[in-house]
Amino acid sequence: MDSARVEQSQEVSKVVNEEVENRKEAVTDVAGERGIDDEQAILFAQFAAASSEWHHLMTKKVMRKVDLHLLPMLVLMYLLNFLDRSNLAQARLGTLEEDLEMTGTDFNLATSILFVGYILMQLPSNLLLTRVKPSVYLGTAMTVWGIISSAQAATYTFGSLVACRFFLGFAEAPFFPGALFLMSSWYTRSELAHRIAWFYSGHSLANAFGGLLGAGVLGNLSGAHGIAGWRWLFIIEGSITIFSAICSAFILPDYPATTNWLSAKERAYAQWRLLKDAGEADIATASSIKQGVLLAMRDPRLYLFTLLQHASLLSQTFQYFFPTIAQTLGYGNIETLLLTVPVWVLTFLCSLLVTYTSGRFSDRSIHIISLTMISVAGNIIVVSTLNTTVRFFALFLLPLGAVPAYQFSVKQVIIANPGNANDEQIILAWVANSFPRPLVKRSACISFANMIGNSANIYGTYLYPSSDGPRYLPGGAGTAAVALLVALLAMSIRIVLQRQNQNLAARESLESDGSQAQSGDREAATPVGFRYIL
Repeated sequence: MDSARVEQSQEVSKVVNEEVENRKEAVTDVAGERGIDDEQAILFAQFAAASSEWHHLMTKKVMRKVDLHLLPMLVLMYLLNFLDRSNLAQARLGTLEEDLEMTGTDFNLATSILFVGYILMQLPSNLLLTRVKPSVYLGTAMTVWGIISSAQAATYTFGSLVACRFFLGFAEAPFFPGALFLMSSWYTRSELAHRIAWFYSGHSLANAFGGLLGAGVLGNLSGAHGIAGWRWLFIIEGSITIFSAICSAFILPDYPATTNWLSAKERAYAQWRLLKDAGEADIATASSIKQGVLLAMRDPRLYLFTLLQHASLLSQTFQYFFPTIAQTLGYGNIETLLLTVPVWVLTFLCSLLVTYTSGRFSDRSIHIISLTMISVAGNIIVVSTLNTTVRFFALFLLPLGAVPAYQFSVKQVIIANPGNANDEQIILAWVANSFPRPLVKRSACISFANMIGNSANIYGTYLYPSSDGPRYLPGGAGTAAVALLVALLAMSIRIVLQRQNQNLAARESLESDGSQAQSGDREAATPVGFRYIL
């Protein structure tokens, strides 16, 4: 009996050793294909054979350094990206329209034209992503948009302002995909989740900070040195952006292999982690680009999700007029800007809470429906009364419902792990979760939904013309109707995905009984155990 146990133990040990050696050889082979030198290949083999405790400590050590060098700078850059995009709303409370002789819907045009340039630059910027160093790419883009933002202070005609706004959108477009690409070059799919959530928090923080800065500048610098307050606003915010852009070129890292604040072993480990994680990701060559696009266009769910995202973004266009809407409370310009700050701070906190609960309960649709109904209520109250107290309460409900339903949603575009529902976001995450295979199809679906969705910002800015104040009945009623549409679409998609989950369960039941699913079924391409998140 003892002899048999010894032989069994030796056999198990032999199998384990062979597995370790196989893992070392596999990593070494892949490293060779990726152009890794022999010294790094040896380190990779050691990493593959290390214990889980060692990996935990090493990952914690490396990620602490990466987070410190990468995240604060990216959050600041995104805050300034959105601040320079939306500061026209604060400038309007100064003498902008009077100085540039703007009338009617001129302000709406100046707001919407930015998104025309933004959308036009999306494809070219994505093609440039892998051709330029991230620190140079992002720093240069930020410097350009900072210069253009400052140049708005030198405009003396409405036409010149429109031209600046168009090129501002053009210059800002590369940042967001570039930032996500840089993060994906450092973090594994599972690590990207909450880091992208914090990165995207710059959206609400920018609105809050914009209100504070706008109040300070318009209240203290109007007429200083003969310069209007709104011009000082553009000068100061643009200068902050340019200074931050210069700093980013020295602070932001490029890739793990070229970073000098990591030791040689840490650089190798940072590369090994991504190499190991990529081995578990989707195979990009599983389908051609043409096949992926055709599969996407033939899937009717894509159009439901695209309409959902478009409507969601349309329901948020009020934020570009939020100070103007808040001004109807009857307070002065400075007080109005200060009143917007607590609204956006609360929206930021709500967004973090929604991020957690959506992942904790693996839910998308109920969160979207609940949040958008809050937005519906806010819009109805705003257009129904001019009572100051009630209207101020309603102003909290507008972003509190509409923004969290969509905010923090972009991360799943990068995290190619449709089966993992933990700590994910809502609308774009729902898109990615619902098109799991192949990778090219999912990419096409996300790109299509994102581009069509963002076009809502072009015409949505006309919902609040100044002639409709102070009640803004058409804009408020229209936004409420769109938010209600978002809720109905979310429920419709939930029903569709419920049926497909039932089909998946039925397919697996048949396969367990020895039957085969029809090869033409969409669900047949999904892995066993996969279920669409509702």
